[in-house]
Amino acid sequence: MAMPSGLLYWGPNLTQAVENGTIPESRLDDMATRVMATWFLTNQNSGTFPARGVGMPANLLAPHPVVNARNPAASAGLMQAAIEGHVLVKNTNNALPLKSPQLLSVYGYDAKPPNVNVPAPGLAAWSLGLESTDLKAVLCGFSATFGPCTTFLPYAPNGTIVTGGGSGATTPAYISDPLSAIQARAMDNNIEVFWDTETVNSTSSVSGTTDACLVFINAESSEGIDRPALYDSFSDNLVNNIAKQCNNTIVVIHNAGIRLVDNFVNHPNVTAILFAHLPGQDSGRALTQILFGDISPSGKLPYTVAKNESDYGALLSPTPTPPIGSQYALFPQSNFTEGLLIDYRAFDAQNITPRYEFGFGLTYTTFAYSNLLTTKSITGSNSTLPTYPTGAIISGGHADLFDNVLQVTATITNTGSVAAAEIAQLYISIPAAGQPIRQLRGFEKVYLTPGASATVTFPLQRRDLSVWDVGAQNWKLITGSAYTVSVGASSRNLPLTSTFTL
Repeated sequence: MAMPSGLLYWGPNLTQAVENGTIPESRLDDMATRVMATWFLTNQNSGTFPARGVGMPANLLAPHPVVNARNPAASAGLMQAAIEGHVLVKNTNNALPLKSPQLLSVYGYDAKPPNVNVPAPGLAAWSLGLESTDLKAVLCGFSATFGPCTTFLPYAPNGTIVTGGGSGATTPAYISDPLSAIQARAMDNNIEVFWDTETVNSTSSVSGTTDACLVFINAESSEGIDRPALYDSFSDNLVNNIAKQCNNTIVVIHNAGIRLVDNFVNHPNVTAILFAHLPGQDSGRALTQILFGDISPSGKLPYTVAKNESDYGALLSPTPTPPIGSQYALFPQSNFTEGLLIDYRAFDAQNITPRYEFGFGLTYTTFAYSNLLTTKSITGSNSTLPTYPTGAIISGGHADLFDNVLQVTATITNTGSVAAAEIAQLYISIPAAGQPIRQLRGFEKVYLTPGASATVTFPLQRRDLSVWDVGAQNWKLITGSAYTVSVGASSRNLPLTSTFTL
């Protein structure tokens, strides 16, 4: 099983390699077993497997029946997902939510809908989630036959982005862009709106009577081509240009992955920064609910935002392209020398202070953590805990790897004045050489009204507390040594800490 071009690169060559003894038949049997295991796991041999759905026609350009796969029942879920994907990382003097503004000023290429969203002959930009960027630059990442090639920018300059590019993209029924959504709120709330989505040379002017300036920038990413940078000067200059003129500048970033902010984060007039990520079709409507305080943001960062690109070290370019003419010129190799030290684990191990740590995110209220309780709760196939699992092999490994062996609880209290959700996170420090300082092993989201409390529960399985023993080729528990468990609001804000021994 290989993709892409499995037959071209592997089919006949694999056959030849088995026939000439380069690859033993036992390895081929193992490969086939792994493929067929999934087939049996999903009961495709039972005769009751659902019939295949309607897929793409063999010829996209030939006439074929139209399939409307939209489901109105999904609307509420799509909207909620769009809202919850927003992460507020800066909010000086409670700049957000907006408080009865009379005049708002909107800036940036990312505020408006994409310039183009109509089908084109052959491969259309809208079908790849690349409405707002240069399709040719991405296609050249697959093959130079699409040339002459253009440069892939770190941002999409031709409108807001709501999805990543490539095979994982979606083609939404509509795009609620930020500017249109803000104008709709303005109409309902008697707010005047100025806007400039051209911002030529990163400059624009600000009305002296504006209550807030909203600057929209983005960070594009797509299958087929590497991101050239984690920030771009055009967008950073735009933010700083507006901030020089506006003492309440709010930055909204639609980003496919990490986007650095240190070129403007400390500007005294940048009062709020919101990572909006890729919200899908309801982007603008979701954003305005947060901006105007209909709902509090509750998202947390699933990555670390560094102060400088160099802080990521080798992780920034983990697999250098071999020189032309070398053995692996067309097949870059990676030895994964970073081991387990990825993202926050690397920052912790190297004692690097990030701009915003993994798991960080603000709301419109405050929360307190208390009452950490750790209880052994050995359930499942073992009443005791041998060093190595002994259960039967099931999908995923030994069955007893999934036994619950520990339960951790904590109390979360909303100590502010706004109803909001908090995502409590649990980290484990495993007492074994070569392990990260801490590792995320659970999280739970709770919605609390002001003054209310809730208990969050984290069941921990044997697998969560084990390390891989290379010699034994098995998962190993570190018995007799103290594990550390920490619970808090992010990977570096952990007010509750305790230890336990297995």
